[in-house]
Amino acid sequence: MTQFETDLKNKIISELEIAEAIFNDVREDLIRKSVTFSNESIEDSRIPGFKVVKKGKGEVGDFIALILDIRNSTNHLTQSISSSTAKVSQLERVYYETTAINICGIEVINKYKGRITEFLGDGYLALFTAKENKQVYDAHNAAKDCIKYLTSIVNPILNERYNLPDLKLGIGLAYSKAIVTLIGNEDDLHAKAIGECIYRASKLSKGLNEIRVDDRLKYFWPKSDDGKLKFNEVHIGSLNFKGYKIG
Repeated sequence: MTQFETDLKNKIISELEIAEAIFNDVREDLIRKSVTFSNESIEDSRIPGFKVVKKGKGEVGDFIALILDIRNSTNHLTQSISSSTAKVSQLERVYYETTAINICGIEVINKYKGRITEFLGDGYLALFTAKENKQVYDAHNAAKDCIKYLTSIVNPILNERYNLPDLKLGIGLAYSKAIVTLIGNEDDLHAKAIGECIYRASKLSKGLNEIRVDDRLKYFWPKSDDGKLKFNEVHIGSLNFKGYKIG
């Protein structure tokens, strides 16, 4: 195990211990108490390339959006596990699973110079600057590592601590320009990137432990791979754009 993998494993375990303590604190009073995952300053932005977003001003950036989706997460909350198997309740299960996935994502995305801009309940949105096509590699390597560490670190921890079955992920990657601006009112402002890449990445994140990309990212991809990377077309419901599974 590499030093990064060791540090990642220890970080996930540390965050799970914190999550367990928080859950135990709110166990008897879930309605009146809430869990806060972050406390972002409205003066700062988590969007890569835009440290500060000014009120009343919009800017345009080139981004690769990465959306990670925990597959069948709703079923994890609504369908019980055999009491002879699981060590935790259904709500605890979802809370600990998302905690592990999110902290893994933070470490991996930061490693490849991207930023998680939103946690989505059953996954997250991350953005990577895409001014040059070689920056595709950062987003792709981050996506590969998210799946790699899911199987080598996250799932074994969840199984060992809580006797939970393996999680599966879907990851969508898409490329486009996006408007960066502040959304909200005077008392509740949030820096947001609004672009087609985010919509497309969301629709492409429905695979099982696989990475899917949109056609714009496929054509933006550097051509120096000598044909080693394969883009296998996949059907994305009734949507009017193509998706590709990276093989």
